[in-house]
Amino acid sequence: MNAAATTRATRTPAILVLEDGRVFRGESYGALGQTVGEAVFSTGMTGYQETLTDPSYRRQVVVMTAPHIGNTGVNTEDAESDRIWVAGYVVREPARVSSSWRATATLEDDLVEQGIVGISGVDTRALTRHLRERGAMRVGISSVSEDADALLAVVRESPSMAGADLAGEVTTSEPYVVPAVGEKRLTVAAVDLGIKAMTPHRMAERGIEVHVLPADATLEQVRATGADGVFFSNGPGDPAATTDAVSLLQDVLRERTPFFGICFGNQMLGRALGLETFKLTYGHRGINQPVMDRTTGRVEITAHNHGFAVAWPTDLGDTVATPFGDAAVSHVCLNDDVVEGLEVRDDDGDLVAFSVQYHPEAAAGPHDAEHLFDRFTELMTARRTRSTEGTVR
Repeated sequence: MNAAATTRATRTPAILVLEDGRVFRGESYGALGQTVGEAVFSTGMTGYQETLTDPSYRRQVVVMTAPHIGNTGVNTEDAESDRIWVAGYVVREPARVSSSWRATATLEDDLVEQGIVGISGVDTRALTRHLRERGAMRVGISSVSEDADALLAVVRESPSMAGADLAGEVTTSEPYVVPAVGEKRLTVAAVDLGIKAMTPHRMAERGIEVHVLPADATLEQVRATGADGVFFSNGPGDPAATTDAVSLLQDVLRERTPFFGICFGNQMLGRALGLETFKLTYGHRGINQPVMDRTTGRVEITAHNHGFAVAWPTDLGDTVATPFGDAAVSHVCLNDDVVEGLEVRDDDGDLVAFSVQYHPEAAAGPHDAEHLFDRFTELMTARRTRSTEGTVR
């Protein structure tokens, strides 16, 4: 009998307790035990394996709004990192069996093997509505005790996501290289703040050799790669608490090295420019968020996972002067007008850096924003051309 079958046969009562005291009761799902984290919800109807293995979910308990989870099992190809990062998992109805020719195990097999505590059989619709109204908050799950008061005390003593510097907990311990696919055209230094495996792959597909560096990388390490451009990845935690990456990015901007950032990288660019960031009430998480590119008017459906955002100090249509050039809002979320992208131009009006708050690599889809990797390629190519012409002159 496999691990998931054993777990189903011995499924026990479980409780979920939010920090405001609300209690949900259900049954164990995954490993037996107790866990705490920040309760957030994801609206994706597919891509649960990519969600679970996204380092941006460090210390978060993810509530899936789709009612049936685990239908296609898990496989060895779709993981975005080498482990599951969520602190806990909440589903309404786990799949009784998994059905996919690509599956190598059931989802519950994976949860049990990696020690991820979850709960099933709860009203995730009601839980999601509660989080939308009250905001993301700390939460605990237990399948070893039904004492809600005791669990509530543990939850209220657990750390908040505000002020949490987590990039160092999820970054690579050593630099590594993702080779270009086909002929090498360019080199990128990618700072791993919680990078997803698909991201360097998307660049490699475009002939880019990607040097992935730890979150505490220095300017000297970036220069040593011979990079034509610098990339900052997604990642977990409070951007206001992640100061080393901001300092590095300011050095990169001073050298006018082309820069592209996504998700946490967008927040790092905002803070490097001198802007503030703030915590959203319940964040954007899922694969169905509408974003408008303000430069073209085009609307894209995008994949998100963020609980913080950049605070724009003036009207969204105004530019802001910074020590590194004029900054502007390039993208905005159509649901709530949250800043979803930034761009920086020099005195000649040339693009120096840009970023988006969402995930253009989107392994589980949608793929509307994949063209941003082409934009980064074009930016680096143009910079290299200008540098070469300047040398010739």
